[in-house]
Amino acid sequence: MNIYEKKQRWKLYLFLGAILIGIGSLTYTNRLVKELSYEESQKIELWAEATQQLISADFENTDLSFQLLVIQNNNSVPVIQTDSADSIITHRNLDSAKVVNNPDYLYKQLDLMKSENHSMVIDLGGGDRNYLYYRDSIFLRKLQYFPYVQLGVIMLFILVSYFAFSSSRKAEQNKVWVGLSKETAHQLGTPTSSLNAWVELLKKENPDFISINELDKDVKRLEKITERFSKIGSKPVLVPTRLYEVLQNSVNYLMTRSSNNISFDLKSEDKDIIVPLNEALFEWVIENLCKNAMDAMNGRGKVRINIEDHTQIVYIDVIDEGRGIPKSKFKTIFKPGYTTKQRGWGLGLSLSKRIIETYHEGKIFVLNSDTNKGTTLRIVLRK
Repeated sequence: MNIYEKKQRWKLYLFLGAILIGIGSLTYTNRLVKELSYEESQKIELWAEATQQLISADFENTDLSFQLLVIQNNNSVPVIQTDSADSIITHRNLDSAKVVNNPDYLYKQLDLMKSENHSMVIDLGGGDRNYLYYRDSIFLRKLQYFPYVQLGVIMLFILVSYFAFSSSRKAEQNKVWVGLSKETAHQLGTPTSSLNAWVELLKKENPDFISINELDKDVKRLEKITERFSKIGSKPVLVPTRLYEVLQNSVNYLMTRSSNNISFDLKSEDKDIIVPLNEALFEWVIENLCKNAMDAMNGRGKVRINIEDHTQIVYIDVIDEGRGIPKSKFKTIFKPGYTTKQRGWGLGLSLSKRIIETYHEGKIFVLNSDTNKGTTLRIVLRK
């Protein structure tokens, strides 16, 4: 299992953990709400009974202090008492300002109480009855929403933490990229300069040796590689460049470094398309994509490069006939360190993505891929 599969697994664990926390919170809160709701209904039943006793009591010979205390102690549960004709007799724990300013307020609250809870019957004797309606207290209603708020806070915390760590990790990666690139360019610079001097000396002594000319080409190649790493370490300058010529140069170089079993096909309806490029870095991208295509075909097949002009942007498609890429890996292949090869660092496509998207403000992605039929990688650049 590679680092990205582990990362996806940990993301799944965190997501499942958040869901379990949310479910646990909902379950516990719902249980608490039911218990409190039952207690409030018991209070209202007690109040209804106390009210009934007050109505039918002999005030001169009966101590009614307990019944009065029961009624007075209800400071949270909204209550409305009506007669048998639904006329409101009294109410408690409702918004007094709305009661005064809005004549319909009490009856709207009464409708809500009827829809939420059963009425309590107060038997007045002689067939007369009053009815007591109530709603859950404000505290209880707020408590019902608490787990959803809590779950939202947990999710927000996870998202903020993820983006914070992700930004920190990207900033750290950028520093590593820049430091590694500059150090590599520095390390390559000295021996390359020395080799260049030796080649010039050999040319003077043996101007007709073919091997010296080949050696000179390799030294020039080393100089280009050094230039590429130096440009990775700082924001490169983009110059209006004829795209077809750059791609043709890359193809010509790759043809000399690949077997006869690999063929290349470069097509463009317009060979004069001008695109702002850093030629050294863009050639590096094309070489990386083509080398990956050759590896995917096991060194046998055709690599096609198609250029499509779309007014303000241009598409460059690199198409192979290889084993294909699973859809689940379309984004993973551009992550640093991801590779399916026995040898390799898994940095080629990651560098390519950085060069295209960070330095050229373009896009690079897998357009499509079919198992054992091939893959199309697309680069999108502004003209």
